[in-house]
Amino acid sequence: MQTWDDRQPIYRQLADQLAGALLDGQPPEGEPMPSVRALAAHYMLNPITVGRALQALADDGLLDNRRGVGLYVRPGARARLRDLERQRFLELEWPQLRTRLRRLGLQVNELQWEA
Repeated sequence: MQTWDDRQPIYRQLADQLAGALLDGQPPEGEPMPSVRALAAHYMLNPITVGRALQALADDGLLDNRRGVGLYVRPGARARLRDLERQRFLELEWPQLRTRLRRLGLQVNELQWEA
C-alpha cells in the first residue's frame, strides 16, 4: 500500500512518481498514459487527485492531451524531464546535500556511487 507524505500535496507526490516512471521509459514516448481510472484504482486515490497530477505533467510539457483518446507521452518528454529534474536537483537538493555532507565531515572518496 502506498504511503503519502503530509508535507506535500498528494497530487504532486503522484506527479513525481509518474515522472520517475517516465524517466525510466514507462510508458515510452508516443505511447498513452494509463487512464485516470486505472491510476486512481492502482494508487487508491480520488480520480480528481489523479487528474491534477496528470495535468501537472501536461503543464510541464511532458504529455499531450488527445481529445477523446487520452494523454500521450510527448516525443522528447524524457530528455525534457531529465533537464527539469537536473535543474531542480542542482538548485534545491544539491545545496542542502552538500551542506549535510560537510557537517558530517564526509569526503567524496567515502561515498559509494554505485550500489
